[in-house]
Formats: sequence, C-alpha cells, structure tokens
Amino acid sequence: MMWFDGGWGWGWGGGFVMAVIMVSFWALVIAGIIALVHYLTGARHGHQSGRPPSWGEPGPGSRRAEDLLAERFARGEIDEDEFKRRLALLREHR
Repeated sequence: MMWFDGGWGWGWGGGFVMAVIMVSFWALVIAGIIALVHYLTGARHGHQSGRPPSWGEPGPGSRRAEDLLAERFARGEIDEDEFKRRLALLREHR
C-alpha cells in the first residue's frame, strides 16, 4: 500500500503543502528578479536614492535651475535685478 501515497507517508495533505511551497518559491524568485531589474534600471536612469521631495519643496529640476541662475549671477553674466526677477519667476512656477 505504500505506492498509493508515493512512499512518503504524507497523503493528500502533503501534496497540497508541497504545491504551496513550490508556488511560493517561484513567486519569490520572480519577485526578486523584478526587484533586481527595477533597481538596476532605476540606477541607470539617474533616480536618486533617498526620500522624494515633499509637496512644496523644490524638486531636483527646479533646484538645478536656481543653481544655474546663481552661477550666472556669480560670474557677472546677469545683474542683481535680473537675478531677482528670474529667481522669483522660477519659484512662482514650481
């Protein structure tokens, strides 16, 4: 009678447990692959690690624009009035 239950002595319940374990294993493998691909492609596209900016905080693009404007002012390419006008315009359109 040992050949009816596969010789393991688990019966039908053991087959169910093995099926759940197998499905869980492959789900974890697939999720791991997806997470790895997401991490690798995110790093290549210049995503910054850390928290995203909150509402009202400047994002990376607007901060870069303000930095460029400050550099132009520091080099003397634009005067103080032009700097203030453009800075106000940048901050207005965030």
